[in-house]
Amino acid sequence: MKLEYSFIIPVYNRPDEIRELLQSMLALDFERPFEIVIVEDGSSKPSAEVIKQFQQKLNISYYYKKNTGPGDSRNFGMRYAKGDFFLILDSDVLLPPDYLKCIDRFLSHTYCDCFGGPDAAHPTFSDTQKAIDYAMTSFLTTGGIRGKKSSVNKFEPRSFNMGISRKAFEATGGFGLIHPGEDPDLSLRLQKEGYKTCLIPDAKVFHKRRIDWNKFYHQVEKFGMVRPILNSWHPGSGKITYWFPTFFTAGFVLSILLLSTGLWLFFELYLIYFLLVFLDSAIKNKSINIGLFSVYAVLVQFVGYGYGFFKSVWQLKVLKKNPEIAFPHLFFKHA
Repeated sequence: MKLEYSFIIPVYNRPDEIRELLQSMLALDFERPFEIVIVEDGSSKPSAEVIKQFQQKLNISYYYKKNTGPGDSRNFGMRYAKGDFFLILDSDVLLPPDYLKCIDRFLSHTYCDCFGGPDAAHPTFSDTQKAIDYAMTSFLTTGGIRGKKSSVNKFEPRSFNMGISRKAFEATGGFGLIHPGEDPDLSLRLQKEGYKTCLIPDAKVFHKRRIDWNKFYHQVEKFGMVRPILNSWHPGSGKITYWFPTFFTAGFVLSILLLSTGLWLFFELYLIYFLLVFLDSAIKNKSINIGLFSVYAVLVQFVGYGYGFFKSVWQLKVLKKNPEIAFPHLFFKHA
């Protein structure tokens, strides 16, 4: 029987995460065969021994190569995969049993060459992970753009939960060498070439994300730095909403400074917003602790992204620097 779906999973020093992901894949409720292609991206802590434990139960191909970044590793895996659709996952996700069935059902009546699904926090995740998940997915923070129904027919899938047809991959060459940002870059190139991208609302994954506040800050700062680069590569893709975290951060600092003059109004507006975040998260997660952590996660997210975005605009627009010269750590040149 011809394979329709190939999972593509790059991994870098995450053997424990691969174990948990493969364990969740054992429980997938899907009758037809599928394959799993795991690409070890030059890890010093390889996952080979973990993968051996699953190879009798799952159809797994395992490749080890030098470190060239997640985008190039996904391209590597897709070149060796046999399916018609490549389902790209990060190693730090867990799949619900109906994941593949939801994708198959959606594609049977709505064809897409590139698609993605939302993410959520698993009940076993830590309070910090759940708070970060809230900050990244809530309507009060990102507008819920990762899972809005309005995104069904035009969506920029993210590589932690992304699918692409074989023909779309072959036509575009797959991911570029920027990281992060390789996924929206590919989505925008596909849309420019006339390929349809869409959201599959029910095809969610449980995404662990960063479990450390410092790592989370640096992650969102990179997200902010990447966006102006993508906007310069893809004219017309920029939106005024990308400036919101920068304005939010600058306004918050200004509101604190104005306290010394006796002006409390602006600071009180921020307090009201943070109170709404706390209440919304605490109610949804049924935890006061997660509600408090969510306020901090939102602050870290906005400050990190806002600073990164402004820094990138300054370097690219004001100083007229080449992105690869201004931010060499965002590119894998040796791939």
